[in-house]
Amino acid sequence: MMFLALGAGGVFIIVLSIIFPKDSYGAEILTDHSRFSHFPYPLTVQNLEHLIFFIGLGELFVRWRVAEREHELLGMHLLPEDQETVLQPADLGMIRRRVALLLDREHGFLTSLIDISILQFQSGRSIDQVVSVMNSSLELIEHRVDLRYGLIRYLAWLLPTVGFIGTVIGLGGSLALVPESGDLSIYTIAHALSLGFNCTLVALMESAMLVFVLYIAQEKEESAVNLAGSYTLRNLVNRLYLGPA
Repeated sequence: MMFLALGAGGVFIIVLSIIFPKDSYGAEILTDHSRFSHFPYPLTVQNLEHLIFFIGLGELFVRWRVAEREHELLGMHLLPEDQETVLQPADLGMIRRRVALLLDREHGFLTSLIDISILQFQSGRSIDQVVSVMNSSLELIEHRVDLRYGLIRYLAWLLPTVGFIGTVIGLGGSLALVPESGDLSIYTIAHALSLGFNCTLVALMESAMLVFVLYIAQEKEESAVNLAGSYTLRNLVNRLYLGPA
């Protein structure tokens, strides 16, 4: 996905270069394709920001697809959902065999919770222990989900940082344009300065969009964790019955 995201970012830069020719207003802001640029095109700060932005979008697309799959598992009715069914030890083997076909330790929140809860009940015959193990599993899953967004959070932080670096380079380059004679062109200096500030402008806009999409994707994935825990508790743990001693 990272390679695909880099490819999409490259295509995006090419499209921008076609739509906004050199020295146009859009090219100066979005790609730094200008004769006043401090960088050889296409090796500009804005283009680097576009690539970082698309890598972040690619990672978020993966997280969104994982969340979609988790919600699809919830709709597969893996457990009895009526008001009368009670689950005894003899009933759990069939459920666990069905869940085993879908089991994915990395992404299947619901299947993982069902499997570990049944396994604990079969080994310990204690509903309290099942609840304890399920709660511990939920905490581990939530922590794992949070860790998966570490790279995306870093990219959202990296974007404005790269923008500020580009602005600082632009400011320094603008000062270097002043000739030894002291005669300077206000037009040249102003354009060089504006290009430097454009780096931060693009970075802040893309960072804001990345954080917004991150919030939506993480909320969807975390809701899948909560729904998986609620579903397992309601339709498995609350139905467990040991039978007469």
